[in-house]
Amino acid sequence: MQKSALYPTVYVLGNGQLGRMLRYAGAPLDINVEPLAFNAPLFQLPQDAIITAEIERWEVTPLTQMLANHPKFVNKDVFGKLADRLTQKSLLDELDLPTSPWCLLKNAVNFPAVFSNIGEKLVVKRRMGGYDGRGQWIINSENQTVITDDLFGEIIAEQFIPFDYEVSLVGARFRNSETRFYPVTQNLQQNGILRYSIADDSTAHLQAQAEQMLGKIMHKLDYVGVMAMECFVVGNKLLINELAPRVHNSGHWTQQGCSISQFELHLRALLDLPTPPLQTFSSSVMINLIGTEHNPQWLTTPFSQLHWYGKDVRPGRKVGHINLTHTDKSILIAQLEKLRTQLPEDYQSGLTWAVEKLK
Repeated sequence: MQKSALYPTVYVLGNGQLGRMLRYAGAPLDINVEPLAFNAPLFQLPQDAIITAEIERWEVTPLTQMLANHPKFVNKDVFGKLADRLTQKSLLDELDLPTSPWCLLKNAVNFPAVFSNIGEKLVVKRRMGGYDGRGQWIINSENQTVITDDLFGEIIAEQFIPFDYEVSLVGARFRNSETRFYPVTQNLQQNGILRYSIADDSTAHLQAQAEQMLGKIMHKLDYVGVMAMECFVVGNKLLINELAPRVHNSGHWTQQGCSISQFELHLRALLDLPTPPLQTFSSSVMINLIGTEHNPQWLTTPFSQLHWYGKDVRPGRKVGHINLTHTDKSILIAQLEKLRTQLPEDYQSGLTWAVEKLK
């Protein structure tokens, strides 16, 4: 005889690695998590089901239409608002939160005014769909013609920010408005893709500022679950670069370096489960594996955890990550140096960056 489930099933729109890791996180708590491809066949959706998503934007299919009409699609209206950079930046302006100066780029005639009002050097971004450096251009008066006519109205222009470094904050909001936050995490992006994240005490001076900013956003949106905020650091000030209404690559280190991972935290918030304060007990590093063939030797590194996504390996594709954690930073550095011999050339500069940050 099949026993009744403790909790409603959580359906995840999108069946990539984030949905996969949400399923892993739910298993110990007996939470059934079902990732769904956009083109999955229709099925009888339980009335008590909880719907979430691992991606901000999705195509219209019979399945996505069915899920969108379900009363328990949590944060349904938030996904569209934050998937469009125009409405996302407008929200930040409405909340008087710092971000790079920006505008909607409507046509080529706008360029002289934009260079005058926004900046002589711009980052032009697609409003929808661009990620990991795709759909973005660095523009000045000499190369503005690379922005073709079909893009106008579908792009925003931001001032190019010569930031000191990049950080992110991952946090969660519960239905009763309580919040939980992980430590501010320092990140290294290469070619527009996150390659390394470090969680230690070096960014503690930014914690209160970051929590106030992300908390204000989540409360305004009446958001439930995990959200990530990526920021530029200029001096001791944060400028919000992007928001992600979901679990996030820069929070992967929490799988090994915190008492509750971001994936479990998201499920706890969706299901309104009791949740203690988050406790970190060591320094952690996450290495993103990008377009790299699997190497069994990674498994010989102590105090590390490999997550392999089971994808076909292609250039620029996220195929896995390695979490490394230890209370002694010298041991953490030794772990990174060991991995140096097991990772290709394009990882070496980032490994040097991570080692320097831990010293």
